[in-house]
Amino acid sequence: MRVDHVRLRNFKCYGEAELGLERGVTIVHGVNGSGKSTLLEAVFFALYGSKALGDRTLDDVITTGEEECEVELEFTHDGRSYRVERRLKLRGDRATTTKCVLEGPDGTIEGARDVRHEVTELLRMDAGAFVNCAYVRQGEVNKLIHASPGERQDMIDDLLQLGALEEYRERASDARLGVKSVLDGQHEVLEDLRTQVKRKEDQELHDRLNALESSHADVVSKIEHFESQRENARETLEAAENVLERHEETREEIADLEEGIEELRSKIAETERKRENAGETLRERRSEREELEDERDGLLEETELRTGDADAVESRIEELEARDEELRDDLEDVRVSITERNGEVERLREEADELESQAERAREEADELDERIENDREAIADREETVDDLDDDVESARSAFDDASVAFGEAESHLEELESDREELVSTINDVTAEIRSVENAIEEGERLREAGKCPECGQDVADSPHVDVLEEKRETLTSLEERLSGLEDDREELDERIERAESLVEAERRVDRLEENRENVAQLLEEKRESLEDRREQRDRLREEADEYEREAGTKRERASDLESEVADARTELGEINAERGEIKERLETLRRASEIETERTELDREIETLRERRADWETMNDERREQLSADRERKRELESEFDDDRIETARTKQSNAEQYLEKVDEKLAALEADRDELQGKIGGVEEKIEELERLRDRLETVEEKLERLDSLYDEAETLQTTYGELRAELRQRNVETLERLLNETFDLVYRNDSYAAIDLDGEYRLTVYQKDGEPLEPEQLSGGERALFNLSLRCAIYRLLAEGVEGTAPMPPLILDEPTVFLDSGHVTQLVSLVESMRDLGVEQIVVVSHDEELIGAADSLVRVEKDATSNRSRLERGRPTEAALLTSD
Repeated sequence: MRVDHVRLRNFKCYGEAELGLERGVTIVHGVNGSGKSTLLEAVFFALYGSKALGDRTLDDVITTGEEECEVELEFTHDGRSYRVERRLKLRGDRATTTKCVLEGPDGTIEGARDVRHEVTELLRMDAGAFVNCAYVRQGEVNKLIHASPGERQDMIDDLLQLGALEEYRERASDARLGVKSVLDGQHEVLEDLRTQVKRKEDQELHDRLNALESSHADVVSKIEHFESQRENARETLEAAENVLERHEETREEIADLEEGIEELRSKIAETERKRENAGETLRERRSEREELEDERDGLLEETELRTGDADAVESRIEELEARDEELRDDLEDVRVSITERNGEVERLREEADELESQAERAREEADELDERIENDREAIADREETVDDLDDDVESARSAFDDASVAFGEAESHLEELESDREELVSTINDVTAEIRSVENAIEEGERLREAGKCPECGQDVADSPHVDVLEEKRETLTSLEERLSGLEDDREELDERIERAESLVEAERRVDRLEENRENVAQLLEEKRESLEDRREQRDRLREEADEYEREAGTKRERASDLESEVADARTELGEINAERGEIKERLETLRRASEIETERTELDREIETLRERRADWETMNDERREQLSADRERKRELESEFDDDRIETARTKQSNAEQYLEKVDEKLAALEADRDELQGKIGGVEEKIEELERLRDRLETVEEKLERLDSLYDEAETLQTTYGELRAELRQRNVETLERLLNETFDLVYRNDSYAAIDLDGEYRLTVYQKDGEPLEPEQLSGGERALFNLSLRCAIYRLLAEGVEGTAPMPPLILDEPTVFLDSGHVTQLVSLVESMRDLGVEQIVVVSHDEELIGAADSLVRVEKDATSNRSRLERGRPTEAALLTSD
């Protein structure tokens, strides 16, 4: 894997930054705290997301004061290009991932979990393995040395994927135990099945089945005989019931005929009564018709008509109705005229009232304007006085610059210059403070080592050591730094006083601006108030003129209303005359209409008389037909009464009784026989079910026996697999230990060529031992601080080489990343670290990235990236560079 390009936005101390990385050795250089390690953390975070943060959360990644963060990484792996992008956003007080994509030649993968899984599959290592193998983080340079042999074994086994073999061996062991448990259970099942089969074979089920089937056949034969006799009895019963049923039907028909004869007699009598009643009604209607003719003649005399012809009556009615219609129209016109005039009178009076109200309101508004005009005069005088006061305040504020070192208008830029100076001074104080703490820690560590009898510089025994005076030098350095810090603190106090004076001048400038703005606003309001005063005077005069005009118009409308009231009185007189004439017409119309109604009633009586005549004739014909039907029913009744035979009826009743008694008895017998048959069938079914169960048990017994054979074979295979995985893991571990030991010795010899150490031994449990030239063994912890750190780096590089050789051609390794590897190294050991880096490059590591503040490492760089932090914005920035000629000469 090779990192090609990384782009950051709002990631920790970076605002906007991007960097392209090349093959070979890249040194990321800058002072402590400039943001060098953050650049590597961004690459680690882009690959593994939250798993790369350790105990920190996503909230810690976003730059303070920002709401969004973005990291984009482009890399090449196994000759194929990939791009991963992660975006975060603050929602409330929590940061969440809003976008996470991995683009590659096989498509795009989205989602933080899926992207992390795909990266783990590509590199064949998760975040933990990446840190243990390729990424030596700051402060973890001695991680493998300080780890226990068991922890070191687990870390290296996981990197070499030997842990998977142990997991497979444990799975095989679990499988073997599982098979054993199932095998034991199946043996118990087999014994139980054999016992059940023996128990059922002893019951002689087939002999019992034959005896039951013979008894069942006898019972079925008896049931068939009794069912045949029952069917004959049912036929005899049915014939007897048919004779008795026919006899009963004849009796019912005679009864129906008697009832019909009686009903016909009743209907004939009822119809005769209706004919007599209709004759009486006919005489009454003729009398009513004569009375109506007399009444009509009298009404016609009242209307002075010479004839009673219906057409003449209708013609006269139409004439009167037409006149009444004309009078009704005239009446409506007069009413409408009265309503309209009354409405006009009401409207005129309401308008007059409204006009008088408007006149009153106008006079009241004019009086209110008089009061507001007086108030405006007083307000104008007050604001003129305020303008004069503001002029005095402006002059007083400007006087603060009379003795100042800067002119009015330059105070704010002067303050910014002073604050910039203070930020630079504070940054210097922080750097000196950090150096003091570093020296104090070194003194404390040196005193602890000296008390233990070891050199405070290299950790060796103080006997014959040339480095025993290092603590005095560090104490002198500490005194010098403390004196410098005291002087810087005095400078900061003096600068704080100057800033305080500059802030007061800035405040004076701002006060002048506010006062001048206030004066301009008051002056503008004063001018507006003067203009509004004149407007109110004009408005007051106009309101009083409008009030006079409203009163004149109201008087005119009241005079017009009085004239309209006189016209309404004349219209009411005309309305009375029209109503009187309509009353006379109404009386004449009622008389004529009654005469017309009488003619209609007389015509209706004629029709009713004719209808009664027709009904009497119909009723007479109906009774004649009923008398004929009555004679026929009497004849049919006599025929049916002659058909009765008492002997035949009695014989049928005897047969019916005998058949019913036999059927009752035979049903009881059949019920008993069927119960016996059902019981036998149940027993036969039970025996057959037991026989089937016996066959099922035999089949199951055979299946279990076959399954036991397969389980025995599977148990042997699981046991063999468990042993194979264990032996393979031990063999691979030994081979890797031998290879790693060889690579570790080669690497340590390349960078640490001296006469002190002969070899490094690595046993099967990953315990490390260093042998001196005289053959004496040393634990790695007994090495000096610089040697121990360099030894650990050599071990990490040897592991890296082992993994690279193990996966060559299938999955290239990630870049070798060293973050501040010189923390525990003195000058001489830094030179050896440069040799280690160059040797790894010569051995074929495609890309090495080293983060350091040490100038000595620059000479090992193929490319250089400088990191600086802006003291004003506290943001880091990247700058491409090349190793200087001096640095290259130093490295040579």
